[in-house]
Amino acid sequence: MNANDIAPLTERDIAEYLIQNPGFFQRNPELLTSLQLGSAHGQRVVSLHERQAEMLREKIKVLETRLVDMIRHGSENGITHNRLLHWVSGLFLEHDPAALPGKICHDIREQFVVPQVAIRVWDVAAPYADKPFAQGVSSDTKSFASSLSTPYCGMHVSVEAVRWLKEPLLAASLALIPLRDASKPGAAAFGLLVLASPDASRYQDDMATDYLERIGEIASAALSRLLVAAPVAEVAAASAPASDTTTTAPPAAAE
Repeated sequence: MNANDIAPLTERDIAEYLIQNPGFFQRNPELLTSLQLGSAHGQRVVSLHERQAEMLREKIKVLETRLVDMIRHGSENGITHNRLLHWVSGLFLEHDPAALPGKICHDIREQFVVPQVAIRVWDVAAPYADKPFAQGVSSDTKSFASSLSTPYCGMHVSVEAVRWLKEPLLAASLALIPLRDASKPGAAAFGLLVLASPDASRYQDDMATDYLERIGEIASAALSRLLVAAPVAEVAAASAPASDTTTTAPPAAAE
């Protein structure tokens, strides 16, 4: 075999050798001080130690950015949590059930800075059947609300609920929150809460909906006061102890 038959060394060959021989630089420490590397910040040449320091500073910057984001998100979550508590307190203090839908819309606009909010409730008790919040809901919209297991978030969609807003043309993104009895899994919706923003990125289809779900649960609990209550006879029957269903034959006639 002559020299021409030997394959030339490649960068990969050198890298593999260094990986398989971790003691190479221990045996040749002078190479570490003489190695020259390209800097990530321009065309200048730096030593290995300087390049390692640059990489370490870059990692620290990334970690600092993540830490700042974590602190900011934690602060935002705390603010939102406090707003929810304040909102719940206000709903508890509202004595007029008929005023709840309007209060919910007003509070969400003010406390959560939502430009447009609308709400509809159906299957309400007779005293509330003629109220504006109980009007103009088609069977298709009721079915759509019941089909939502979580809030819908996304771009403007052509649904009836958009027309409940004062300025539907300004709704670039929407959150549609079904209202239902949380104590009954799979229960049909009895209402729909609509949040709208002119910012197309406010409500996106891939966003987390945890807080929107909490808003829906709180609103549902408050608005349950408007619903048709179970008939007294049904409540009594449900709470009464089971009766003995064994039939007794009538007494035989005396001979």
